[in-house]
Amino acid sequence: MKKSSTKLNPAESLRKVLPPVPKRFKRVKGEERIQEAFENIPRITNETVAEHREDVLKGARKYKYPLQHSKHRIIVVSTILLCVALVSFFAYTGLALYKFQSSSAFMYRVTQVLPLPVARAGSHFVTYENYLFELRRYEHYYQTQQQVDFNSESGKRQLETFGKPQAMDEVIQAAYVKQLASKYHVSISSAELNDELSALQAQNQSNNQELADVTNKFFGWSIDDLKRELKQELLAQKVAAVMDTTTRARAATVLSQLQAGADFGTAAAQSSDDAATKSNGGQYADTAITAASTDVPPAVVRQLQTMQVGQVSGVIQAGTTLEIVKLISTTDGKFTAAHISFNIKPIQTYVAPYQKAHPSHIYIGVK
Repeated sequence: MKKSSTKLNPAESLRKVLPPVPKRFKRVKGEERIQEAFENIPRITNETVAEHREDVLKGARKYKYPLQHSKHRIIVVSTILLCVALVSFFAYTGLALYKFQSSSAFMYRVTQVLPLPVARAGSHFVTYENYLFELRRYEHYYQTQQQVDFNSESGKRQLETFGKPQAMDEVIQAAYVKQLASKYHVSISSAELNDELSALQAQNQSNNQELADVTNKFFGWSIDDLKRELKQELLAQKVAAVMDTTTRARAATVLSQLQAGADFGTAAAQSSDDAATKSNGGQYADTAITAASTDVPPAVVRQLQTMQVGQVSGVIQAGTTLEIVKLISTTDGKFTAAHISFNIKPIQTYVAPYQKAHPSHIYIGVK
C-alpha cells in the first residue's frame, strides 16, 4: 500500500487534539448584552406604577437615613463643644476676676457685657464693671503721669494698699448714693449734665475735642466716661443738699431776712461760711466774673446771667454749697457780685448711717 503524501496542518492537528472550549468561557457579543439588559427592564403600566414608585423610594431611603443620623450627630457634637467652651470661658473669667483680680482691657470688656457682681451694698449688687472703671482710671493716671510700674514690688504694694481700696470705696458709696437718690426722688437731667460739661470746658478754655484729649491723657476716658463721672458727682452733691435740712433751713432764713430788707453785706458777715469773702460784704475777689472763672461755681454764673443789677437771687444749689448772690454790676458780659455761702455737709454724713443699717459685702480680697 502506498503512503499518503498529504501534509498535516499543525493548526488543524492541534484543534483536533485540544478539547472544545466550554460555552461558559465564550465572550458575549455587545448586541447580546444590550438585548439582555432590555429584557431585564421591568414593564411599567398604569396598574404597576404605584408599586414601582414605592420600590424606587425604598431604595432611596437607605441613603436618606444615614444623612439624618449624621446631621443629628453634628448637632449633638456642636452642642457639646459649645457647652465645653462656655464652661471653660466662665471658669477662666471667674478665676481671672475673683482670684487673680485682673484689670486687663479684655476682662474689662467682659464685665461690660456680663453684669458680674464685685460687692453688695445693702440689697443692691455693685457690678465688677463699676469697680474696674474706677480702678483703671487710677492705674492709668499713675502709670502715665507718675510713671509708676504696677508690675514692680512697690507698684503692686501701692495698688493693693491705695488703688484697690479707694476704687472699692468709691463704687460702694456711689451705690448707696443711688439708693438714697431713689428714696428722695433726686435725679440729674441731661440739661444739668451738659451745663456742667460746658462749664468745665469754659474753665479749661478748651473745645470738646481738646477736653476729650486731656481726659484721655490723664484718665484714659472718653467724653462719655467723663459725663458718667460728672453725673455721679452731681448726684452725690444733690442728694447731700436735699438731705442736709439744717443748712437748707439756715439759707432759707437768711433769704427771708434779705427779702425783708436786711443789708446783704451785714447778712454775709453774720451768716456766710466763706471766710475769704464774709469780711468784705461777701464780694467775690474776681471783679470780672465769666463762665471761665474758676473761683465761682458754674451754677452761680448761670444765675448771674439772668439777673438785673442790684437784684438778689434765691437759694442756689452750687455743688457742695448753697449760695445766695447779689449782682453788683455788669460790663460786656462780665459780672461783679457778692454772695452768702452755706456749706453742705459731705455726702458721707448721710451714707455712713445708711450703710450701717444696710451693710455691704465685698466678694474679692481688698485691704
